[in-house]
Amino acid sequence: MFKSIRLLRPVTRIQPIFNSRWLNTSAVSAEKDVYLEMLDGSSKGIAVLNLNRPKAKNAISVKFLQEFREALKEARFSSEVPRVLILNSLVDGVFCAGADLKERAGMSPPQVTEFLYNLRQAYRELETLPIPTIAVIDGAALGGGLEMALSCDLRVAGAKAKIGLPETRLAIIPGAGGTQRLPRLIGSAKAKELIFTSATLTAQGAFECGIVNYATEESSYPKALSLAESMLPQGPIAMRMAKMAIDKGLQADIDTGLEIEQAYYAQVIPTEDRMEGLMAFREKRAPVYKGK
Repeated sequence: MFKSIRLLRPVTRIQPIFNSRWLNTSAVSAEKDVYLEMLDGSSKGIAVLNLNRPKAKNAISVKFLQEFREALKEARFSSEVPRVLILNSLVDGVFCAGADLKERAGMSPPQVTEFLYNLRQAYRELETLPIPTIAVIDGAALGGGLEMALSCDLRVAGAKAKIGLPETRLAIIPGAGGTQRLPRLIGSAKAKELIFTSATLTAQGAFECGIVNYATEESSYPKALSLAESMLPQGPIAMRMAKMAIDKGLQADIDTGLEIEQAYYAQVIPTEDRMEGLMAFREKRAPVYKGK
């Protein structure tokens, strides 16, 4: 399942952004900590959720969290729902440093409880998006930052990645899904070790543990973009049904899981896309799927 790759030459973070995106230079985006951007050209159908709070290393404040949820809502309910979503930081050397502890220090206990509730809801909204999601970890992904990445379907990490759940060092525990998603991903024994020791992993260490799908020697954005582009030709309804079948089935025993698979398979049978796929195969041409 997992494979480490070696980039043949250094790739700057600027290059893939400028080659494949609509350049969003509006004042609205400039003022936001988080915003959604649709790619164009050969990457049309891919959306990038940009994290851009450089002064605080993308620490999750109340404002950041609100804009994060707004971007997810846009991705879910847009008139043109993207086929794939990439989470990417525009801040060099950091993915997301976790919660804004300076802001939290001024919160009352009820306010902290409300903030954590909203954070868990946000990550659940990310996790249940009906499209594949890929986290680009090119810097520190600690605490809530790693929990954000764990809510994605796939993760790729670059040379600057620092990955971990250090909460016990602060006399707290992961509070946005880390104690649940990490052991489901890599097993309880290894997850307990990482949480109990507050260990910080490199990209290669995270790859060896199974936390990330790929570890690159430079920026991991090109690999994430390549993965996303490889998903674009697939039937969008089939992709959605496959994701839901996997996620729901993992929560059940094998017999129930097979029934879940059958139920989602039944939903692709009457689609125009399925007939298009069959005709394209017979006619030896590329299919043109419309999500119908």
